[in-house]
Parts: sequence; C-alpha cells; structure tokens
Amino acid sequence: MNSFHYIDNILHCEETPVQEIVEEFGSPLYLYSKNQLLDNYRSIDGAFEGTDHTTCYALKANSNLELLKILQKEGAGADAVSAGEINFALRAGFHPSKITFAGVGKQDAEIAFALKHDIFSFNIESIEELAVINDIAGKMNTKARIALRINPDIDAATHPYISTGLKTNKFGIDINVAVETFKYAASLPNLQVDGIHTHIGSQIMKLDPFVQTAQRVVDMVKELRTLGINIQHIDFGGGYGVTYKNAIKHPFLPLEDATSADETPGNNAFITSVLPILKQVDCKIVIEPGRSIVANTGMLITKVLYRKDNGVKKFVIVDAGMNDLIRPSLYHAYHQIVPLTVKEGEREHVDVVGPVCESGDFFARERAMPFVQRGDYLAILTAGAYGFSVSSHYNARPSVAEVLVNGDKVRVIREREKIEELK
Repeated sequence: MNSFHYIDNILHCEETPVQEIVEEFGSPLYLYSKNQLLDNYRSIDGAFEGTDHTTCYALKANSNLELLKILQKEGAGADAVSAGEINFALRAGFHPSKITFAGVGKQDAEIAFALKHDIFSFNIESIEELAVINDIAGKMNTKARIALRINPDIDAATHPYISTGLKTNKFGIDINVAVETFKYAASLPNLQVDGIHTHIGSQIMKLDPFVQTAQRVVDMVKELRTLGINIQHIDFGGGYGVTYKNAIKHPFLPLEDATSADETPGNNAFITSVLPILKQVDCKIVIEPGRSIVANTGMLITKVLYRKDNGVKKFVIVDAGMNDLIRPSLYHAYHQIVPLTVKEGEREHVDVVGPVCESGDFFARERAMPFVQRGDYLAILTAGAYGFSVSSHYNARPSVAEVLVNGDKVRVIREREKIEELK
C-alpha cells in the first residue's frame, strides 16, 4: 500500500487532498499516514510467523508521542538510546519489559533511570560500561539484564555516517574479543547476561550482510553455551532500507534515475532471509526497525517562496530548511520532491533550497522537476524518519507542526511552535 498517491492529478494522503491540509494548518508541515504506519509495522512483525520475538520500534527515527501510541497498541516494543526516549516510551504506554536501551555513551543517571523502571535489557557497547552498570546496579540493590553488542566487522555497504558494524566504527565490542568479554560480564555479580546484540548499520539495501551477521551471531551463541553462558535472546538490530527514488510515479513526473542499488527487497524479506538461521539456537528474537516503519509514513510539505535564475543555475526557494530536514545536507540523501498538483508541461533542472543562511541548505540539486512558481506547494517524500526527530532551531526557526491522517480524518499531533516560545 502507498498511502500517498495522486487522484485526478491531485496528491492525496489516504483519502484526503494534501492541499486542503496545508491550507488549513500552514507550512512547512510534516504529514503522516496512520494506515501506512500500520501496514509497515505489520509487514515486519507478521514475517515472524509465530516465532517468539519482539519488534522494538527505534524511537530515534521519529518519537512523536501519538505515533508511538499507535505502535504500542499494535504490540510493538521500544528501542531507546537515551533516558529521554525511555521516558517517551513509558508515556506512550510501552511496558518496561518491551524496552531496550542501546547507545555507546549511557550516562550514570540514565542507567539508574532504566534500572529503576526495570527495562528488558541494556545493550552493552564496551567493557568499561559493564563495570559501570554493575556498580550502579549494586548500589541500587538490583540486577541489570544485559546483552553485549558485538561488532561483526561486516560491511553493510551503506553511507559511512550510518555504518555501524565495521571495526573502524565506534559501536559494539570487537568480535575477536567478544567471548572473553562475555566471560567477564558473567563474572560480575550485579549483571544478568541474557542476550547478544548486533546492529550493522542503517538504510541497508542488500540481504547478504544480514545473512552473514546472522550466521556469526548463531555461531557465537553456540560457543557461549558450551562455556556455560546461556544466551536467551538475540537482538538482531534493524537497518532495513527503504526506497527513496520513484516513491510516487505519475506520467507527468520525471522518472528518477534509479538502479538496483536503490530498490529495497521489502520489509518481510529482511526477516525471512535470516529467520531460519537465527531459529537454530532457539532464542527469543528482538529487532529494532525504525526507518522501515516510519520513513514512507511521512512527508514534509513546503511552500515555494521565490524563483531565482542567476544565469548559471535555477533555484526554487521554499519555506522549509535544513533545520527541518537535514538529511540532504548531512548525507547528500535523496528525497523525491513532487508538486501537490501535477500537470503535463514544462520540466526544468533546479536546485530546491531553503531560507537558512548556509550554502548547504538544500533539498535537491540539479533536479529534473515540473515547473513550479511562487505560491505552489511541494511534497518532500519519504521524510517520516530522521526528519522532525533531527530538526533544530537553527536561525531561530520554530519547529513545524505535525499532522496525522486516518482516511478522511485529520488531526494535529504536534502544534506548530510560535516564535514567542523559542528560548
């Protein structure tokens, strides 16, 4: 299902024309589809076919409380990387027994907060972290359930900023010293060594890196059990890629230059490719998808303010900026950009840029697009993940509104911030 589609050349979110929404609530605006969110979650969770598992949604992708509540009601767990995200998960109704806590730099107060709420597991990233959590748990007269994050040194063939499974990355424990680290963890009195964790990167478009990782994890579980360390769960991370090019197709839109590297195998394929391997050791399986659940659930709507032609380039200047969606500036990430109304006619190559005082404030460069002019609206697609959650107040720009569509029902799930509220 694609909940964003054209009906009579007018872009709709589910049953509702997007133009009507932006005219009522203003721009820039993040717009989400409830039914796309549910479809994405179910396509992943349903692939387990009765296997003991928990699909822990990665809050870092998008932590809007109303979206979290929808996923919690579906039975999802929560993957958090800060005490703030744990707090969001608890507020949304996630049970602590379905919350994992990852991250290389957990602060002492965050560790104590997670222990107080008796979360499912800490995903441990270093030997020193083991000692710190053991000490804090001892002072609180409790035990911390832990999983060691293993760095398998597998190239996920993704952007270097979001690759996490190589020796040169800051994440996890080198697989070559993992067994000794597990032994050390098992010797600490205030830790319960319960699991093994791995997460090799984000926006991974091929199945093979996951298959390789699954085999290495299973081999390690078998070895650990021979040493008396009885691993009960495998946290296999997330990172399943999504399609950014040609997210919406229409005869009046340019067909974007996509290759096989831009095509995702599909959410369920990422699960079914590794499930037979992981099931060999009879562990509970935990996964941490974020982008694959929420990315194509949302888009950023922006208004054309001006056109500019300097004789070398044509610019379309819009009211959204890199502070609202930083992925193109940070990663040179590609997002399809489409008008809310399409018509047959002229196309041109333009840079789509924002109002922020940086040359890096752009959404597209030399992009073939239909002709648009002042007052038109554009939709920046597949922006539900790492959009609002990574936004900032740079240039003292207020946070945009977030709106949720369910069929023909529309409601604000985060009010637009006012300039008077900036601090």
